Amino acid sequence: MAPQITIRKADGTWSVRAGGAVLGESNNALELIEGDYPPVIYFPRDDIAMAFLDSSEKSTNCPHKGDASYFSVVTKSTTLNDVVWSYENPQEGVARIKDHLAFYTNGDVTVEQL
Repeated sequence: MAPQITIRKADGTWSVRAGGAVLGESNNALELIEGDYPPVIYFPRDDIAMAFLDSSEKSTNCPHKGDASYFSVVTKSTTLNDVVWSYENPQEGVARIKDHLAFYTNGDVTVEQL
C-alpha cells in the first residue's frame, strides 16, 4: 500500500546551513509529509547557492516519487557526500517538488525555520 503523501507550502522562512555556510533561505519552501516519516522541507533551486553543490553519481528510486539524484556539499573545510537530493522528473502526484532540493539533516547540515 502506498503511503499518503501530502505537499504544502511551508509556513514562514526556512534556512539551510552546512559546514558553517548558509546555503540558502526561502519563503517558498515546500513541506512534504510521507506516511509516518518526519516532514521534509524542499527548497526551490533558485533559493540555494548551487555553487556549493556538486552532482553525485548516487541515485535512488522511490516507487511513490520517482528517481532521485544526489549532490554533495563542498565547503572550505569539508565535502559532505550525498546529503542533498532532488527528483528531476517526479511522478505526477508529487510534481510540485520538481526543481526543489531536500537535505539530510545529519548534524553537519541543518534546516530550520527562521
